[in-house]
Amino acid sequence: MRPRQEITEMFSTFVELEKDRFSKWLIDIKLRRSIQSCLESSPFVPNSENFWALHWHKRWRSQSNRLARMHLSAYLQEPNYWAAKKTIAKFTNGQHSLADYFQMANAEIEIILKNFNPEKCSSLKAYATIAIPSRLKDILRQRKEADICTNWALLRKVSKKQFLEALDQAGLSPSIIAQYRLAWTCFKELYVQNQPGGTKALPEPDRQLWEAIVNLYNRECQSQLTQPTPQCTREKIEQWLTQAAIYVRTYLFPPVSSLNLVRSEDDGRTTLDLPDPSSDSLIAEMIAQEDAQNKQNQQSQIQDILLKALQNLEAKTQEILKLYYQQGLTQPQIVQRLQMSQPTVSRRLLKARESMLKALIEWSQDTLNISVTSNLVNDMSTALEEWLKVKYGESS
Repeated sequence: MRPRQEITEMFSTFVELEKDRFSKWLIDIKLRRSIQSCLESSPFVPNSENFWALHWHKRWRSQSNRLARMHLSAYLQEPNYWAAKKTIAKFTNGQHSLADYFQMANAEIEIILKNFNPEKCSSLKAYATIAIPSRLKDILRQRKEADICTNWALLRKVSKKQFLEALDQAGLSPSIIAQYRLAWTCFKELYVQNQPGGTKALPEPDRQLWEAIVNLYNRECQSQLTQPTPQCTREKIEQWLTQAAIYVRTYLFPPVSSLNLVRSEDDGRTTLDLPDPSSDSLIAEMIAQEDAQNKQNQQSQIQDILLKALQNLEAKTQEILKLYYQQGLTQPQIVQRLQMSQPTVSRRLLKARESMLKALIEWSQDTLNISVTSNLVNDMSTALEEWLKVKYGESS
């Protein structure tokens, strides 16, 4: 349990950065009054941050409550800050600052809240601590891919769902979206990826291809569009597709706005003297008081999952793992020791890792409600390799 003042601060304060460093905590007066009112009117509920996190998440989920979202946005400031610190440490040569990464993390709060399932993971902060860095990795990967693609390669690559969501996010009307969609569909149908230099550098369609795209559009628009439209020209189709590529880039990787904007005096926020989240003392306190039990429980569960997956392997496979990780034998040495073929030894090692990785991924999905991405699989694969080394190292 926490003092009510700490609960109030958790759900009403926001980080302000200055020159890419933590500057101060700002308290939102409206949010402070809101959480204080809730605490005063609910004297018998526990003073638990997780209780109130789940309370506000339920209200946000069921009512699309903006106030609930703001409380949760304040609550997730520290996970977002740590995700930004972790990301900038991994991408030291990147073009983005700590403030950029922090803003990106804040922009992902809506998705984090949508993906969080209280029935599978009881702690929103624990889920966010894992999910936010994964989201940032995906965003950076998408941005890198989008940056090196021409407009035409990007339009060939983007999915229908992403394309339509990008147009909707841009605020286009349904009728305009329908025209963009048909133009894009005609483009994808006729623009075959047989160009030299790979798909990322696909050139602009030539004159003959533009004519074919326009003709196909004008034939299909009579049956595909609900509202009658005049015959379209090459210039109009090209303009639509060029603009659509801009919308798609913006959707895949939203532009980052500065966090160091000057605030007006009446914006409803005042400075609050709280500890700097980058201080060592606060890190120690967070680990000791807030996250230690959750982390310990999760580590214990992961240990049990991996041990069970290891025990379910065939005896011969377990013997191969022991020789490989505990005794440090190479695959050719294992072949000689066990009188097995090289492909058999290699296949059994691979299958063992895949089986244990699958168990770890399924546990993450079921327990933490985490969406599996390629970045997450790579991280888990690395963690599994380290676990095997430590596991068999203890037995040597």
